[in-house]
Amino acid sequence: MNPQIERLEGHLGRLKMYHTRETLASVLERASKKELSFADFLDELLGEEVTAKNDKNVRMRMNLARLPYVKTLETFDFSFQPSVDARQVRELASGRYLDAAENVVLLGPPGVGKTHLAVALGIKAIQQGKRVLFASATSLVALLAKAHQENRLEEKLKTFAQPHLLIVDELGYIPVDRHGANLFFQLVCRRYEKGSMIVTSNQRFGDWGEIFGDPIIATAILDRILHHSITVNIRGESYRLKEKKRAGLLSKAISSGVGNEDRLQTATAKTANSEG
Repeated sequence: MNPQIERLEGHLGRLKMYHTRETLASVLERASKKELSFADFLDELLGEEVTAKNDKNVRMRMNLARLPYVKTLETFDFSFQPSVDARQVRELASGRYLDAAENVVLLGPPGVGKTHLAVALGIKAIQQGKRVLFASATSLVALLAKAHQENRLEEKLKTFAQPHLLIVDELGYIPVDRHGANLFFQLVCRRYEKGSMIVTSNQRFGDWGEIFGDPIIATAILDRILHHSITVNIRGESYRLKEKKRAGLLSKAISSGVGNEDRLQTATAKTANSEG
């Protein structure tokens, strides 16, 4: 090997420019063919290294975020959910709400795309260099309760308080007991005006007292979440039911259900008559 190339690769390794070290030969050949000036060569070289480092950091933050799947804003069907303001969502994608430590609350019935939007906004945040963590409301409360039982609550609260964005999914699908509500309140207080949250829920704000089993705690939680927040209300059909309808499965299932119910009622009536 050329001694100069060896020295260059050694320098690049010490500078932790690993991508450039691995592609040095091809980069030098390409620069020679293009007859680049020193400034243009350096610009191209460093640009590729920065891109490679950014890609690596994004992959690392994606792994740490624990997203349930990868779905982007580009794949969200705004035409199917006209109640969603596309301009508002794109504004959220800019990440300005993160810089202001504002929260985003996505409300709507099951299947309308709340989690899709939450994940997509999380991916945008990751691409902007932010640390993101995703958890379902049920698992989040369970982890806090387990940590409290093991005298590690402070440690677990720090874990959920550190990311720039915490996504809490499906709040309201399963009620939270009073102890869990208190733990969740502590977490909300930790993040208040310091870090953003995205919360998805199928319940109106007026019903959060039932979610947490205590209207006072629910009010305190809402007060802090909504103080600096953007609420997105989604009204429409379920994506999952749409696919079933398109395949003709939903109408068949409903017809089958009606037939079974009619047969059950007929059988019940016959039994009643025979006993009478």
